[in-house]
Amino acid sequence: MEQKPSIPKGTRDFNPEQVAKRNYIFSTIKTCFETFGFQPIETPSFENSETLMGKYGEEGDRLIFKILNSGDFLSKVNNQLYADKNSNKITSSISEKALRYDLTVPFARYVVQHQNEIEFPFKRYQMQPVWRADRPQKGRFREFYQCDADVVGSESLWQEVEFVQLYDTVFDALGLKGTTIKINNRKILSGIAEVIGASDKLIDFTVALDKLDKIGEEKVKEEMLGKGIPQNGIDKLQPLFSLTGGFDSQIESLKQILSTSKEGKKGIEELQFINNAIQSLGLKTSTLQLDVTLARGLNYYTGAIFEVSAPEGVKMGSIGGGGRYADLTGIFGLKNVSGVGISFGLDRIYLVLEELGLFPETITKSTEVLFINFGDKEALFSLKAIKSLREAGVNSELYPDRITNGKHMKKQMNYANKRNIPFVVLVGEEEMNNSLYTLKDMKSGEQKKVSLDVLISSVK
Repeated sequence: MEQKPSIPKGTRDFNPEQVAKRNYIFSTIKTCFETFGFQPIETPSFENSETLMGKYGEEGDRLIFKILNSGDFLSKVNNQLYADKNSNKITSSISEKALRYDLTVPFARYVVQHQNEIEFPFKRYQMQPVWRADRPQKGRFREFYQCDADVVGSESLWQEVEFVQLYDTVFDALGLKGTTIKINNRKILSGIAEVIGASDKLIDFTVALDKLDKIGEEKVKEEMLGKGIPQNGIDKLQPLFSLTGGFDSQIESLKQILSTSKEGKKGIEELQFINNAIQSLGLKTSTLQLDVTLARGLNYYTGAIFEVSAPEGVKMGSIGGGGRYADLTGIFGLKNVSGVGISFGLDRIYLVLEELGLFPETITKSTEVLFINFGDKEALFSLKAIKSLREAGVNSELYPDRITNGKHMKKQMNYANKRNIPFVVLVGEEEMNNSLYTLKDMKSGEQKKVSLDVLISSVK
């Protein structure tokens, strides 16, 4: 018995309805990107391994899909290396390319490679698939799309202000009300680590702090102690654990905590600038919220850090994120080019819109008018009308197989029903002789003979 075909875990097939809904999200985000002045680029689905490896930390390197070299790739492997069976060491000998893990590092490579062709500041958007050898779960896949927008070549905080507005504009256009745009600053985290005497343990400190909502204050303190952060330093964090209230009140608390940290105070100034601008400009549907536990992307973020949460009541991880990086292109030799960018999680946004029933009904429509096929003469007559309908912007088609001896009529009508086609047109000898068409409304069952002009206006 033949084995039933399947696809790899963490990947998906998409049916026509799902593709239509995904394209709706793509189109909405793309329109907003271009409204804000971003330009599209694309990069290859796979890069040279050295472009990607070492850019995402040890965990990221582990999740990168490696591509085996062509041909007899084992023949070039050192015998001792092969005998040791150390997969990490042998990988570089048998794989020189890898599927991209995200769009940010390939973008940095693009900027360096094309720096003489780019006008800075360069605003780009990119909407392409990425791959991660992660454990699949709800909202997390091994193949998924990222929708990124970045600006490189400017240190101005007005870019951060615009990205907050961009998030708000996209979610408003999608009808997704009540999203929360969380913001923090790497300088704040560095300042806190400095104040508690843990500057050399910034990553350990922030990883533990990031779990505050999940495991609670006491467990976070235990984890910090376990990582070698001194008790007297943790005691200084006490005001941080009870940090509540609005943006301004949290800022005032941070000023007290970070009064001795120059780096921390700089982070506070940057956050205040962004928040003051947003308060003045206003947001349509989102809320800007300070979250001092937000610590994503510390391997390359140096300033503002963003993360977007779905509306309250929807169980979903972040649906967007990003931040400021002072020198991402430096990893490829182009120093001191500051940038800031954000990303939209297409797949998670899809799941949220689906859960909340926010997809417009019109986006899933395909064929609007189906012509029943009674024979070759009738088919040719129908195709002339179909041509006019299509030119008028009406999705139309002819059923390909003709009715023979009265058969297949039911099959054609069932075809229209199953595809939710709202109108069916029947053309026989009488209709052709009088240049008319019998138009049937599939919902009401009503039928009427109409001219081509009336047919077009009726279905439009």
